[in-house]
Amino acid sequence: MFKARFALAAVLGAALTAQGADLTKGKPDLKSAGPLAFGPHGLLFVGDSQGGAIFAIDTADRSADSAGGAIKVEAVNEKIAALLGTEPREVIINDMAVNPASGKAYLSVSRGRGPDAAPVIVRVDRSGKVEVVSLDDVPFAKARLSHVPAASSAAPAKKGGASPRSQAITDLAFVDGRVYVAGLSNEQFASRLISIPYPFESVDNGTSVEIYHGAHGQLETRSPIRTFAPYKINGEPFLMAAYTCTPLVKFPIAALKPAAHYKGTTVAELGNRNNPLDMVVYQKGGKDYLLLANSSRGVMKISTDGVSDAASIGSRVQDTAGLPYDKITSMKGVVQLDLLDKDNALVVVEQPGGALNLETVPLP
Repeated sequence: MFKARFALAAVLGAALTAQGADLTKGKPDLKSAGPLAFGPHGLLFVGDSQGGAIFAIDTADRSADSAGGAIKVEAVNEKIAALLGTEPREVIINDMAVNPASGKAYLSVSRGRGPDAAPVIVRVDRSGKVEVVSLDDVPFAKARLSHVPAASSAAPAKKGGASPRSQAITDLAFVDGRVYVAGLSNEQFASRLISIPYPFESVDNGTSVEIYHGAHGQLETRSPIRTFAPYKINGEPFLMAAYTCTPLVKFPIAALKPAAHYKGTTVAELGNRNNPLDMVVYQKGGKDYLLLANSSRGVMKISTDGVSDAASIGSRVQDTAGLPYDKITSMKGVVQLDLLDKDNALVVVEQPGGALNLETVPLP
């Protein structure tokens, strides 16, 4: 098992710091702030669907939070709105990631609605302090993506959204010196995975990916991966990817070649009329599990037993099939999810009335 946040590349070694050779000081020209992922030494990767780019930003946040303990902030969206001088309804939290170097949480935020919404990065420490991360004169690098969908009027978002441009980047992970990017292109086979080496040198067009969707009873090439998590199967690196409605698919990283086309192995159908929101991999009792938050089917604890030999689902599924899972009924309203440490998750939980609480919960 490995997790994107903790599997730092041996090839980078001690020589790689957040102040890599490709970082220059300035203000990142973010057009939107969507999916987040951390690399080593507090290096934050930000997906910018509206700008069609990935940014690497040195947060200079490399020391463990002295406060320690759990993170808990009630109505974090209201606190962010107050910091930004606006109303909570004008604040959209697009993603959340925990910095493994410090244990602090980072939120990507849109201030306002639509493609002209202002991108903001917010940090929350263990004491519950909420602050806007200044992006003035910071070391950063930018990787431009090719063949992104045309811009439109829809708001940028990691999870959901009908605009192809808003789904140019749906999720990110940093593993073994590379940034993996899921999203849509403007090509015939639109769904793709891109593997970008860091430090950023070049960006290829990625691998177009195809799946069999059991709930729909058909092959699909235009539906984007919504969320994914890196995971090793028999020592080989894979990406475990969740799609709307809700196929769970494995992709070997070795198959992600430039300009290639690959059909993933659908190892589970987790129920239709549902959108996957966030997924992490963790270990409990000596076994590996996927923890998947969903829009309408709650949080699922999915066993990885048998994933190595699982045959691909290739016919219509009426409800669920494949890898078994348990519903975690104690985790209700979860809209964002990441690992805080080996025993706990950090979640954003929607409350009745629209408030969003940031809470630490034990891994089930």
